[in-house]
Amino acid sequence: MSSNILVIPDSHAVPGHSNRRYEWLGHLINDLKPDTVVDIGDWFDFQSLSSYDTGAKKAYHQLSYQKDLNAGLDAQDKMFSIIRRQKRKMPRFIRTIGNHEDRITRALDNDPVLQGTMGMEDLQSKEYGWEEYPFLEPVEVEGVRFAHYFATGVSGRPVSGENPALALITKQLQSCVQGHSHLLDYSIRTAADGRRIMGLTVGCYLEQNLDWADSTAHLWYPCVCYLKSTEGGAYDLQVIRLSRLQEVYGDK
Repeated sequence: MSSNILVIPDSHAVPGHSNRRYEWLGHLINDLKPDTVVDIGDWFDFQSLSSYDTGAKKAYHQLSYQKDLNAGLDAQDKMFSIIRRQKRKMPRFIRTIGNHEDRITRALDNDPVLQGTMGMEDLQSKEYGWEEYPFLEPVEVEGVRFAHYFATGVSGRPVSGENPALALITKQLQSCVQGHSHLLDYSIRTAADGRRIMGLTVGCYLEQNLDWADSTAHLWYPCVCYLKSTEGGAYDLQVIRLSRLQEVYGDK
């Protein structure tokens, strides 16, 4: 039995920027009625914890962390408040933790004094209805594996390159979907037994540029990805641009 899967790319809810795009997501989910919704990770940005990415310690500012957290929680409120208006059976909601949410784990590992001041439970994934999967732990749905990114080699770096979707197929030998790069790329190959193996990097779901990416943001593809009739790792791909969602739902 096939299913339809809506993938939300890296959306980076940050303080000081509108979260209206999450309302558009709620309307889209109500209209499409997907069986599964996947947050590919980096829903939360946590700029306040960025220094812990390199193992550095710094003075911890609870207020800055709380602002970052509240931005992501507000985004969840906006999306789910729209979805729940329909009062129908909810999709399955899956969240694959991204490297930005994993900053919480790295901060706690690098600075044990922070124990008790923060934790992954702050994301409130369970309360909102997400099945939460740890950073880089793939989850499989209808023969397609989803993770924030798939690591390659002993370095553990993300699968990337000029054609990261093809690299995913080559290295994983299975249909895979990842985020992280904010680039949109898609590749399909046919195995000797006739199976369709598909690789997809899903772009991003951003209206704003992020402070740390001014030189690369023009390469990003703001969209959501809809995997229709997914079965055995094959699907029909529909890419829906964020600008199109704004046209359709911006006045609601």
